[in-house]
Amino acid sequence: MSLAEIRLDDKYRLATGHLYLTGTQALTRLPMLQKQRDAAFGLNTACFISGYRGSPLGGLDKSLWDAREYLKQNHIHFQPGVNEELGATAVWGSQQANLFPGARYDGVFAMWYGKGPGVDRSGDVFKHGNSAGVSKHGGVLVLAGDDHGCKSSTIAHQSEHAFIAASIPVLNPANVQEVLDYGIIGWELSRYSGCWVALKTIAENVDSSAVVDVDPLRIQIKIPEDFQLPEDGVHIRWPDPPLAQEKRLNVYKIYAARAFALANNLNQVKLDSPNPRLGIITTGKSYLDVRQALDDLGLDEALCAKVGLRVLKVGMSWPLEPVSVHQFAEGLDEILVVEEKRSIIEDQLTGQLYNWPVGKRPRVVGEFDEQGNSLFPNLGELTPAMIARVIAKRLAPIYSSPTIEERLAFLDAKEKALAAPKHKTARTPHFCSGCPHNSSTKVPEGSRALGGIGCHYMTQWMDRSTDTFTQMGGEGATWIGQAPFTDTPHVFQNLGDGTYFHSGHLALRAAVAAGVNITYKILYNDAVAMTGGQPIDGELRIDQLSQQVHAEGVKRIALVSDEPDKYPTRATFAPGVTFHHRRELDAVQRELREFKGVSVILYDQTCATEKRRRRKRGKMVDPAKRAFINPAVCEGCGDCSVKSNCLSVLPLETELGRKREIDQSACNKDFSCLEGFCPSFVTVHGGGLRKPEAVGLGALFIALPEPKQPALSRPWNILLPGVGGSGVTTVGALLGMAAHIEGKGCTVLDQAGLAQKFGPVITHIRIAARQSDIYAVRIAAGETDLLLGCDLVVSSSEEALAKLNDKIAHALINSHEAATAEFTRNPDAQVPGAAMREAISEAVGEGKTRFVDATRLATRLLGDSIATNLFMLGYAYQKGLVPVTAEAINKAIELNGVAIELNQQAFLWGRRAAHDLAAVEKVAAPKVVEAPHCSTLEEIVADRVQRLTAYQNAAYAERYRELVERVRKADTDAEQRLSKAVARYYFKLLAYKDEYEVARLYSDATFRKQLEAQFEGDYQLQFHLAPSWL
Repeated sequence: MSLAEIRLDDKYRLATGHLYLTGTQALTRLPMLQKQRDAAFGLNTACFISGYRGSPLGGLDKSLWDAREYLKQNHIHFQPGVNEELGATAVWGSQQANLFPGARYDGVFAMWYGKGPGVDRSGDVFKHGNSAGVSKHGGVLVLAGDDHGCKSSTIAHQSEHAFIAASIPVLNPANVQEVLDYGIIGWELSRYSGCWVALKTIAENVDSSAVVDVDPLRIQIKIPEDFQLPEDGVHIRWPDPPLAQEKRLNVYKIYAARAFALANNLNQVKLDSPNPRLGIITTGKSYLDVRQALDDLGLDEALCAKVGLRVLKVGMSWPLEPVSVHQFAEGLDEILVVEEKRSIIEDQLTGQLYNWPVGKRPRVVGEFDEQGNSLFPNLGELTPAMIARVIAKRLAPIYSSPTIEERLAFLDAKEKALAAPKHKTARTPHFCSGCPHNSSTKVPEGSRALGGIGCHYMTQWMDRSTDTFTQMGGEGATWIGQAPFTDTPHVFQNLGDGTYFHSGHLALRAAVAAGVNITYKILYNDAVAMTGGQPIDGELRIDQLSQQVHAEGVKRIALVSDEPDKYPTRATFAPGVTFHHRRELDAVQRELREFKGVSVILYDQTCATEKRRRRKRGKMVDPAKRAFINPAVCEGCGDCSVKSNCLSVLPLETELGRKREIDQSACNKDFSCLEGFCPSFVTVHGGGLRKPEAVGLGALFIALPEPKQPALSRPWNILLPGVGGSGVTTVGALLGMAAHIEGKGCTVLDQAGLAQKFGPVITHIRIAARQSDIYAVRIAAGETDLLLGCDLVVSSSEEALAKLNDKIAHALINSHEAATAEFTRNPDAQVPGAAMREAISEAVGEGKTRFVDATRLATRLLGDSIATNLFMLGYAYQKGLVPVTAEAINKAIELNGVAIELNQQAFLWGRRAAHDLAAVEKVAAPKVVEAPHCSTLEEIVADRVQRLTAYQNAAYAERYRELVERVRKADTDAEQRLSKAVARYYFKLLAYKDEYEVARLYSDATFRKQLEAQFEGDYQLQFHLAPSWL
């Protein structure tokens, strides 16, 4: 198969053609398309973009910055807002450019972006801006980022009702292609009607990827011929009295929008019947879910026509265009409205049909049926499975089939299986390794803290005495309402520097005005970490910050840092600021909680993930220092985890029990784990991580046979569960690009939510012969062909198991039992691997599940656990479970341009492991081989006798043996559980680790071998003993 010639910058470079884009990239490309359209029609226009980041639009600003050269070429000016409402106000201003002399363009079209809560806080601007209108050749497109499932938000969100309150028309795209199409339609609608126009975005159309057509003239706009605009037009003007604006909006602009929708066929009949009985009206994502549900029920286009089923896809959900709706409703017995959250279309539809004669008026059901019983819940998200159940029920009086019955039976059985008792272990999001919040969010005993918006929101499910939160910018204001009515004298309030700059400074001002006792901990980490590490939208140096809060009336300010000596001069800081190392945080907090009024701690430490990025790019010094734990000295107490709250401190299961080790691949060199003053820790100065030798051993393997690929008679569905920050989404992006290179259809959806690091991530990958074969981007219940489980915990979650059907599913699972966040709080926390493997095997079926410790193999072979996921992909490919070629995958890795050799080698070693696992295991065998764990009493005693002899002498060991033998003789249990317990723990009692024993263990050759297995080059060791001069 010949592969298409593709460059990574094609997404913005190519003028036309089919490209593989994420929804975010499509939004970045969108204003370029509008500029090209305008130029084709003889207009000299520019574009202005502003707003504020937030999922699912969290990465839009970064994408726009990355495309800055293309924006400049197309006269697109991007200026992120300090917050959402000020960004919206700037957008309003862009429409005023042509009202005054000096305008350099025929018009400025504008785009605002913001998360659902940002829509709410911008309501006043939206009402004013929409009432004023847009310029004739301008137009405003408002991107609203909604989170129906509350996956990455503090509240589930639906923006349509806010837009309705502002009389802003709402377009509801279903997929990435429609993000482009509706975006163009939105600006043209705005210009015609004079309205600002909203474009609803959700994870399905922004966090997903697909192959799209980027021809700027793909959309042909028709101007309504039967709508009379006012003589003076509908566009912005000055002066413009408020009541004149109200008349223009309510009498003309809204109705102009409806006329535009009719002329441009925004409501389309997608399935029809010569004798229609049941009609379905739906919009956006729900349309794709409806099509998937019909497909799952065996209802193709021909069968829908035969049984009397008709489907209308609504493009503009408000205001609902009535003519096309009336035409659709003619002859129907019933209309089923399928839409997520609170009703938008259904409420308008019932109003439009109310005056029809009773004999002609179809019954309308949706959120409720005709008896008032719930059909579609107005909470969370709808799924194809939920929709299929309702469609089958409403169709039952006129049609049923074995396929429908089979699908419903499967859904019932799956629901029952998921309801059965199972393990309770879950993967929850956690701070990155070395995150400043691991230290900064601690509070003294007896105090409590309040949460807020930012990564520190996660402290609420940690053992940090942090409860409740506020909306962004409200941090601390809740205490103003509590303080007069409680005996609690003081609280701490966490506040990120990004939130402070956005709006949080006003809450601090309010606390000063109220005179409450509160200490703000302003977490200055030099990046907006929660949405991708973007810089704050303006200048905010730490010394400026101190001056600002001092000017607001804060009298006591303390600066705490991991590097308090890094400030060359302190003269630029506010008067009275004191400087402290982070080790002094507890003492500082104890002092400030006694201070009357508002006090501030400025906690200055760079975001760990941003620090890692900068080190990789050579923009920050990477210290030649690493932490290492001597497992022989470690007692597994977990104090290092308590001190660091870090998941790069991992459990290590040994013959002598659970110990600790450092994950060198994930460690960000924060070194707070050293604060436990544990003698098992050493720091390695100089040298580097040992490069694996396996890469050069590829010649030992014969040429790999090419596997037979899965047929694409229907879309092939790969579900990829993993851990945030480990490269799961990269695998999805590579497969999507590989499919595009081969000319196949593909969608990829990343469900990451708050899981930037250590939380659950599930990527849905659908590959088809043609793009048109794919409806919903999420894999439906029981439709997974391959469960490519990069993490055992997430792979055995209810969300993943719901997608499995033992008739079609295969599973390849990384059996490595990666610790969860619970391990930082409970040193004995276990991952119930056996129960998880059993749950997966039961859901997939006998003989179709393979478990391989990919983390261990990838790390041993390639020196970095980040290679695990590509290793898994290679394994799955060689087993014939991936419907793209190795050539295309390797080409996609090259195009991605990141760690090309490592990723291609990981993919290749995965293939080799699938072909000959024993040979790969042999290559990956460690140089320091630990003896197998003892299982019998005799093995335990022999092992401990040897250790005690080395610890002291043979007589000491014999004392041990004699006591164990006495217990053995008295032990009547066939499994010898008491004897084994005594054998293990009496040894621990005897082998007490004083300073002499610690010295002996460090001088043992095993320790040196363990070091040499991980490090190479010229390095020195620093021991961390107490007293430190030892």
